[in-house]
Amino acid sequence: MKRALITGITGQDGSYLAELLLAKGYEVHGLVRRSSTFSTERIEHLYRDPHEEGVRLFLHYSDLSDSSSLVTTLNRVRPDEVYNLGAQSHVGVSFEMPEFTADTVAMGTLRLLETLRHCDFPVRFYQAGSSEMYGDVVESPQTEATRFRPRSPYAIAKVFAHSMTAEYRDAYGLFATNGILFNHESPRRGGTFVTRKVTRGIAAIVGGQADKIYLGNLEARRDWGYAPEYVEAMWLMLQHGEPDDFVIATGEMHSVRELCETAFGLVGMDWQAHIEIDSRYLRPTEVDELCGDASKAVRTLGWRPKTTFHELVRIMLASDLEAAGLRPAELMVKPGADESRS
Repeated sequence: MKRALITGITGQDGSYLAELLLAKGYEVHGLVRRSSTFSTERIEHLYRDPHEEGVRLFLHYSDLSDSSSLVTTLNRVRPDEVYNLGAQSHVGVSFEMPEFTADTVAMGTLRLLETLRHCDFPVRFYQAGSSEMYGDVVESPQTEATRFRPRSPYAIAKVFAHSMTAEYRDAYGLFATNGILFNHESPRRGGTFVTRKVTRGIAAIVGGQADKIYLGNLEARRDWGYAPEYVEAMWLMLQHGEPDDFVIATGEMHSVRELCETAFGLVGMDWQAHIEIDSRYLRPTEVDELCGDASKAVRTLGWRPKTTFHELVRIMLASDLEAAGLRPAELMVKPGADESRS
């Protein structure tokens, strides 16, 4: 039985990755930070009493800011694979908390790499990169060879983590792989991210609990994919014969404005009547557009995206309507021909 350790297991990607690995027969260990409240909602359906027979999911208190806890946990678990998904992952928040972002995203990765370097057992390491590293893009679509021009504290910290992962691979022979994942969403996406702000906001409007959704830059364009498919790419990277860097993306861009039009259109509403621009959500430096070229992953790993943008928005909106006690089948228009991948 293979054994995996996931930092950030309680997040969107961590929960989907835990599901995937458990389905593949892994024993899965996750790092969680100690706090006064539990934040394990996304994995509650996976977690069982550790004293029960056959349990294969275990949680450990640890933190990427605490080297000693990383050393202790790594040596106790002795995993075959480590997936580093833990981070302060919100771009906007990184402008408000740059030091914390740098400590968890950049230095946290370095602490983990340094711990792995001294392990006396073989381990494969996955580092969660971000399309935000490309920032003020110099070419489109972006590939593994495109130069990084980060435009936020979060993106700068991710570039540091990406570079350190490559350096530890070259200098110490670690099996260390960087995944450069473009935006990927799901019903488990955090509520402060724009896709969930829109779909959850629509559920509140339909249910009579709100009338407006407040957003920032409507013209920003992103390459949006479906999170469960992206965590499969993470796993595939660590099954590959050699460590490498891979872009994971759909190759299509859509604006925040289009996101609003599509989501409101699914419930037959005019988005312009319910969207307001709030300057609080405008960032000091903006990234106008990001679009990835995943041809290397398609060619090398056999991975490709399956869920279209329209299907993704439908999945998220249906989930948020249901969570609000509403009936998606009665409220949402039927899927149209434009929602099928040609």
